[in-house]
Order: sequence, then C-alpha cells, then structure tokens
Amino acid sequence: MRRNSCWVMACILCTAIGSQAATPRAFTYSIVARDPATGEMGVAVQSHWFSVGSIVTWAEAGVGAIATQSFVEPAYGYKGLELMRGGMSAPDALKKLLAADAQREVRQVAFIDAQGRVDAFTGKLDIAAAGHQLGAQFSAQANMMENGRVWPAMAAAFQNTKGDLADRLLAALEAAQSAGGDIRGKQSAAILIVKAKSTGKPWAGADRLFDLRVEDHSAPLKELKRLIRLQRAYAHANHGDELVSEKKIDEALKEYAAARQLAPEILELPFWEAVTLTVVGRWAEAEPIFTRVFAKEPFWADLVPRLPAAGQLPDDKALVAKIVALRPKK
Repeated sequence: MRRNSCWVMACILCTAIGSQAATPRAFTYSIVARDPATGEMGVAVQSHWFSVGSIVTWAEAGVGAIATQSFVEPAYGYKGLELMRGGMSAPDALKKLLAADAQREVRQVAFIDAQGRVDAFTGKLDIAAAGHQLGAQFSAQANMMENGRVWPAMAAAFQNTKGDLADRLLAALEAAQSAGGDIRGKQSAAILIVKAKSTGKPWAGADRLFDLRVEDHSAPLKELKRLIRLQRAYAHANHGDELVSEKKIDEALKEYAAARQLAPEILELPFWEAVTLTVVGRWAEAEPIFTRVFAKEPFWADLVPRLPAAGQLPDDKALVAKIVALRPKK
C-alpha cells in the first residue's frame, strides 16, 4: 500500500510539474501603470531569466498594458488586449481569462486599461515570496523574491517618484532590487510604454514610446537606464528631422541639441545636425561640429561625398571638399 501510494503521488506531481514546465518560466517582478496626466500606459520588468521582456510585457496604445509572469501563459497578453480592445475593463478581462485557466494557481498576472482600471492576480502556487499591491492606476507584482518587501517598495517608489512614466517605472524596478529583488539575482529587464491613443499606424512604431529589452546582462537595470536615455536622445533627433521637413529650422536645431546633450557619446547625432546646418546655409555653426566629429571618428568624413547623390547635401563639389578637409590629416 505504501509503495502504491507513493507511486500515485509521484504521478500526480509529475503531471503538475509537466503542465507547468510546458509554459515559459519568468519568476520576476514587474509593474503595470498608466500616467493620468498623459494617458500613456506601460509595463516594466526585471528577472533572473533570459529575455524576460519577450514573454512578460504586453501593451497596446489606447487599449492597455499587461504583465504575465511566474509560469507564463502568453495568451493572457494576447487575449487580454483583445478583450480590452473590445471594450471590456481590465478587471473583467483578467477575471474572464483566469476562470478559463485550469493552471491559474501558478500564474501571476496584472492588467491595466486605458481608463486606468487595474487588477492583478497572484496564484497560490507561485513561489514565495510572492504577492502584489494595487494602487491608483498601477499594480506592482513579484514572485520568487528574496523577501516580501519587494512589491511594497515598488509601489512606494512609483507613487513618490517625479517625472514621466518611464522615470517612475524605472524607479519602481530599482526599488525592488534595493529591497532584495529576485532571490536568484538578475539577468534581464525590459520596458514597454505606449501612447494614450493609437496613431492608426502601429506598424510604423509610432504608438510605442519605449520598447526596450536587455536580454542578458550583469546589471540589466543599469543597462536599461542607459537605453532609455538613448531612446530619449533619438526621439529628439527624429523630431528634429520632422521639423526640418516642415521648414522649422530653429525648432529642429533645438531638438538636435537636446539629442546631443542626452547622448554625447553618439557622434552620429551631431554629424547629421551639422549636415542640416550646412544645407540651410549655416556653415559657421556646422564647421565646428564637423571638426569635433571627424576628430573622434574620421570615417564620418568618408560618408560626406556620398550624400549629394542621395539628396542629403547640395551637389557642390567645392562644399563637399571643404567639409572633407576638416578631417584630421593622417
């Protein structure tokens, strides 16, 4: 009898473990939130698991944001957004999907919609320390943590941090790590933030303000913070290009300057700023920028002769030669 009982119990455990192992494991901490001032929505996450952002983070402009973790069922992301897109509130959408999930007790999921309605679920079989905390238009959740202070620390940091949604989400992740974080350590992180309303052209990427992932890194939050800074810089540069096309040159140059200040190590940004200044006839401002860029990365001068044929510089051989001559002599 004892042998038979043990065999039956082993079969039960194998079945349970097998059903869990069929889904990705993302033991982690995350936060979903909406910025009431802008309507932007987002989700941020860190974990000791490779490429956590590829399975945990879901968001759609004008619809909502979702984190699905622990023993991950990605369908919560896909189907949750579909339900909210159809008009269902975040709490109702989450309840509907949980009711249909026979393995819900190994899940941890959080939903927020475009109206700021939010709900979360932590299954009874999530690995401790595990829990979540709901707040005004946000939810912080974690499992397999060093201790139970992690998600309250995230909530407090999000509520008390000034800045835009990216700043506040990042502060929550940093607070989680400071409170103990994932008991296994850290490996990957991600942030996904979408606009309050869709542009109607999601394929162009304009609906996503931030979509950044650190797949594997010894300090993923530090790297994520660096990527956020670069994303801000390139956003300024892209806006500058738009303003140039609208003949708003002074406004465009302010955007280029902001990009350069945010990411001084990226010399391509001032290079194109100098090209724009040259095109609009402001050579006195362009010359020192070209000189600084070429001094650090001379290969940019090799690109200059190719630009007139692409319509990026006037077809003026003397002008091209003048720019190239700014490259340091070998």
